[in-house]
Amino acid sequence: MIRVKRSHLVCIALLSLSVCGIAYGKDRVHFLIPGGAGGGWDMTARAVGESLSRSGIIETASYENLSGGGGSRAIAHLIETAPRQTNTLMVNSSSFILRSLLNKFPYSHRDLTPIASVIADYGAFVVRIDSPYVVWQDVIDDYLKDYRRVNIAGGSSRGSTDHVVAALAFSKSNLDISRLKYIPYNAGGQAMVGLLSGECQLLSTGLSEAVALAEQGEVRILAITAPKRLPLFPNVPTLKEQNVDAVFANWRGFFAPPGVSQKNVKDYGQLIEELLALERWQQLRADRGWSHLYLSGNNFNDFLSEQEVELSILLDELGLLNK
Repeated sequence: MIRVKRSHLVCIALLSLSVCGIAYGKDRVHFLIPGGAGGGWDMTARAVGESLSRSGIIETASYENLSGGGGSRAIAHLIETAPRQTNTLMVNSSSFILRSLLNKFPYSHRDLTPIASVIADYGAFVVRIDSPYVVWQDVIDDYLKDYRRVNIAGGSSRGSTDHVVAALAFSKSNLDISRLKYIPYNAGGQAMVGLLSGECQLLSTGLSEAVALAEQGEVRILAITAPKRLPLFPNVPTLKEQNVDAVFANWRGFFAPPGVSQKNVKDYGQLIEELLALERWQQLRADRGWSHLYLSGNNFNDFLSEQEVELSILLDELGLLNK
């Protein structure tokens, strides 16, 4: 009996070193969410946690919504408390890169430990069902006639993903994006109301936000920023097939705190691989209108650096980049 108790004490003392048969992050994962409940980050983290816990891959998943500063509060918290965040994964997306470039906070993806991306929400350009814009070329032609007639709405501020994706599409259409008229709304739902009421002619949003209204016949998706048509939405054309070489994935993925070991990075990577193989996750992803985008390790790091370069060019063209 004494030996049993001593072995328990030894095991407890060594849990933080991932021995005693419990792999790092496998018994419990705490998801740090930089925004409020119901947003894209929140939905992604909870979908991942639910899939992992209900399948038995992990015992429990916990969640912490730490909003503020467009994500900076959560990032600072993860960095400052890194030594005790041994089971924490923070969800984030392309806005991390954008806000870093805009100096909205003093961090970049290099200050954390990138683990993997899991989904992409491609950009979508949406018009009212009765819009005269039928193909993307109609937008180009109207912009060339009088750019002031083409108002583009988005559910976030200037310099946000909605704004930059619109700038990318117009730039790749050989249009002067310094004249781009972007109308920011406080949320995607409000921007959609602005489109339906006629306050704007075009809405830049995530595909997952546009699908429901398109299926109801209220709006039409003019184009998306995927590299090719998506199996879930075979009737939605891409910009690329309309001779506009604009591809952009608003990825969502996970980061560990800075300073974690390579073994821990490998273990978290394995956890994500097990997630992606789950039928439950695949169905949940399809139901949400999310596309598969798995990049891990050096591939994820390289992707983040490449997107950083691409976005910095666009922000500079928009006059938003502080040099």
